[in-house]
Amino acid sequence: MKTLGIRKETKNRWEIRVPLNPRAVKELVDKGYTVRVQPSANRVYHNDEYAAAGAVLTDDLAGSDVILGVKEVPIDDIDPGMPYLFFSHVIKGQDYNMPLLQKFLDTRSTLLDYEKIIDDKGRRLVFFGKFAGNAGMVDTLWGLGRRLKLHHGLDTPFLKLKRAYEYDSVQDAVNHLAEIGREIEQNGLPAEICPFNIFLLGYGHVATGCREILSALPIREIEPGKLATLEPGRNRNNVFLTVFKEEHLVERKDGAGFNLQDYYDHGASYKSRMESYLPFCSVYVNAIYWAPGYPVFLGRNEMARLQGPHQKLVIIGDITCDINGSVQATVKSTEPDIPIFIYNANTGEAIDGLEGEGFADCAVDNLPCEFAREASDYFSSTLMPFLERMLDADYTQSLRQTGLPREIQNACIVHHGKLEPDFDYLNEYLD
Repeated sequence: MKTLGIRKETKNRWEIRVPLNPRAVKELVDKGYTVRVQPSANRVYHNDEYAAAGAVLTDDLAGSDVILGVKEVPIDDIDPGMPYLFFSHVIKGQDYNMPLLQKFLDTRSTLLDYEKIIDDKGRRLVFFGKFAGNAGMVDTLWGLGRRLKLHHGLDTPFLKLKRAYEYDSVQDAVNHLAEIGREIEQNGLPAEICPFNIFLLGYGHVATGCREILSALPIREIEPGKLATLEPGRNRNNVFLTVFKEEHLVERKDGAGFNLQDYYDHGASYKSRMESYLPFCSVYVNAIYWAPGYPVFLGRNEMARLQGPHQKLVIIGDITCDINGSVQATVKSTEPDIPIFIYNANTGEAIDGLEGEGFADCAVDNLPCEFAREASDYFSSTLMPFLERMLDADYTQSLRQTGLPREIQNACIVHHGKLEPDFDYLNEYLD
């Protein structure tokens, strides 16, 4: 029977997620597959749990039929000719991972990416996204409370929040936030920051996770076009939520009408409409897909105009964490214990912590690790339906003849050291 290899995660000390939990490993072992797991002292599920499930604990994954990871595999660890599945972060031509892509080409290996396992409607099928939204929203509100205190001198119930990784579960965080929500309903927020408006860009899995957290607050939803009707200093016992979809965010440069598919296909033909809404924003939460060439929604020039002693925008929760992407304040990523930096739009400086002139930015690049067990269990359940056919596939054949499910074929970026046709565009990003 075939052999599955599971890598230990080495990107940073916070990455403790797993692609398959011990329950899923046992299911494969019971069906006759061999599962090799690299031992790790920094994993949400311990070595002995995998051993009890029937896995072979070994650092040597050579000869496995498929190797799974979560985050990027170090270049030196790529075994020639092997199929790998992990989040490679190459599909946008990210500069920092082009050497990794080149390694797969040079070693005639096969690179599969979870991000491109999609259905016929382009919806992702294997993902951590909801948990990124959960953790990112908690961390953003944690930073909000401290920023309001340290920089604005205001006490709010948000000061009582913990960082996401300090909660036992998502539900634990929601329960605590519900207490804070009741306090806002009873005592209100400081008039200086009211109406208190949270902007949420997006409506997919990540945004769903954000809304799960926000549902514990006394939320009132308001359409973008009605933001200007809210009176300053009023509505202290509510938190307003405005959800932005693409139709709110952009318009064609030539004045033609908006069409969603046209925007997806021709993003460079559109420009941002966000400038008129930003003066009403207290918390900006970025949970929408973005790629190079698409409009910038929170640019440095707009932030420079907003920045000042009485600026309304307190904090940015950039959950998508596209460095130098649609949020130009996100010039770097952060880690869960120090999730916030201050971006000064006038100078372009970014300083870790919560003090200084500018805008707080929460930009943790592996947010689901803060709810690692729940996130891993969910991810494992979405990946398992594909694994047997992945293990039984014949990777020596052309991609279409491997026997891989269509969804996995769509996720193949490199096969036998060659870019698949859907990813030929990446050639322009390679040296």
